[in-house]
Amino acid sequence: MRRIDTIIVHCTATIEGREVTVGDIDQWHRKQNWFGIGYHYVVYLDGSIHQGRPEEKVGAHCLGHNNTSIGVCYVGGLDKHGKPKDTRTDAQRTGLKTILRSLLAKYPGAVIRGHNDFDNKACPCFDASKEYEDLKP
Repeated sequence: MRRIDTIIVHCTATIEGREVTVGDIDQWHRKQNWFGIGYHYVVYLDGSIHQGRPEEKVGAHCLGHNNTSIGVCYVGGLDKHGKPKDTRTDAQRTGLKTILRSLLAKYPGAVIRGHNDFDNKACPCFDASKEYEDLKP
């Protein structure tokens, strides 16, 4: 298994309320000539957690940080006008905490960051580093 030191939170950058599946994201990423979905986990609007790329495979979600990270993405991130917005449902907030706690237990010492901590992007449209700084497995 790879050495994991960071769990990076993302959004799909889709309009709030729009259903998006792992299959949809896989197709989008393949159209960019990737080897399939770049995220390891996706949290749907109902809070359910779905496997994307296997953890043992290097992700394609944060340039320069993929080798030692796990990518977790929630569906949403844009308001009805296409502007960045924290669109997480209550169920997604719960689902994100569930998968993040599980990953922290599996990778002791890993830190949680948002994609916006590494790039000049709004993604995940909230301050993941601050929100999850005290999250424990």
